[in-house]
Amino acid sequence: MNLLWLKQMMPRGLYGRAALILVLPVVTIQLVVSVVFIQRHFERVTRQMTQSMVHEIDLLDRAARTAPDLATARARLADLDSVLGFTVSYPAPAVLANARGDQRSFLDLTGIVVIATLRATLENVRYIDLNDGNDQVTVVLETPHGALALSFPRNRVSASNPHQLLVLMMFVSVLMTLVAYLFLRNQLRPIRRLAAAAEAFGKGRNVSYRVSGASEVRSAGSAFLDMRNRIERQIEQRTLMLSGVSHDLRTPLTRLRLGLSMLDEGPEVEAMERDVDEMNRLVDAFLDFAREGATQGEPELVEICPFVRAVVADCARAGQDVTLRNCDGQGAATFRPDALRRALENLIGNAVRYGNHCDVSVSISQKGWRIVVEDDGPGIPPDRRDEAQRPFTRLDPARNQDRGPGVGLGLSIAVDILRSHGGSLKLGDSEKLGGLRAEMILPR
Repeated sequence: MNLLWLKQMMPRGLYGRAALILVLPVVTIQLVVSVVFIQRHFERVTRQMTQSMVHEIDLLDRAARTAPDLATARARLADLDSVLGFTVSYPAPAVLANARGDQRSFLDLTGIVVIATLRATLENVRYIDLNDGNDQVTVVLETPHGALALSFPRNRVSASNPHQLLVLMMFVSVLMTLVAYLFLRNQLRPIRRLAAAAEAFGKGRNVSYRVSGASEVRSAGSAFLDMRNRIERQIEQRTLMLSGVSHDLRTPLTRLRLGLSMLDEGPEVEAMERDVDEMNRLVDAFLDFAREGATQGEPELVEICPFVRAVVADCARAGQDVTLRNCDGQGAATFRPDALRRALENLIGNAVRYGNHCDVSVSISQKGWRIVVEDDGPGIPPDRRDEAQRPFTRLDPARNQDRGPGVGLGLSIAVDILRSHGGSLKLGDSEKLGGLRAEMILPR
């Protein structure tokens, strides 16, 4: 059985599902009790009360039928109606004598049982009226001397105020549901705080979180704190290791550069100086990678379009052929400007290094925003795009190693920065320029 449609109709959030688990049994019990028990109970009570009244009505009917004339019948009925509590009209008024079809209110459910019982036990019933505003029941009978109209209180054939039990059940159910909802909200609040702390940590922010709630939630919160501490220690250890190695390499490089400066100029000396410069670039790349691996500064609320426009303008002043095509919409996002600037500059630098021109566009939506960097270079094959985002990866021939400096950390640094903000980097083919399309996606 395919229940996919049912799953799509279910609430997505934990509040909705918990409320459904809470309300659905209460509503089911209400329906079962109301339909199965209450309805049958009141139908049985109404039928028994109506059958009791049938005997009294039959007594009055026989008194009228057995009388030799109308005067005798009226005298007999006058003696009985005061004792039995009836209001007798004999003969009945023309309006009642000529009436056809029983009358009852649409919401009068017990009236169905009253009419059915009277019709089943009395043979000469002409008309039954339950639609009296004074809660009176009027029964018109056929007799030899004319129509006999009998009126009596409605509470003699059906239970008075049958809705009281339903109202009481509904009131108590609503009250208990409200109390349960308040209790449930307090129980779900620690889960929401844990989810908010985990989401913030995924975006590179550390928010204060205190373990609270039920024992299961406390266990999950403690596990999250332990995991966050381990990740922070791992990042710190990686940063210290790379920074230490990079700084230690600068000392022998400085001695090599000083020694080369004291030698006579020549082809061999120039080649060695180029090697030293390449090693310096390697050390700088290591330091950049280590610095971006750690969380630097607090996120700020920054307008997106002015930020991207300023980065593109700086790259253009540096001699890079880059153009900001469009920036649709207005909005601000929370991120670390320095880190995101480095990620965007790395993508633009890769685009103009392996291509001739680069286009940048920005689009903003309710859920997040994205920056697209496209170039007219050779692009990256689809089966190697995941590999291109790993550290120290240089692709050939899609990324020729003779085209500019680098150690394969540009894309990996951008990916690391975006992940620290809760975003991602997607690589694809550019339909406009024919090269690579790098898409930076960040949530609001």
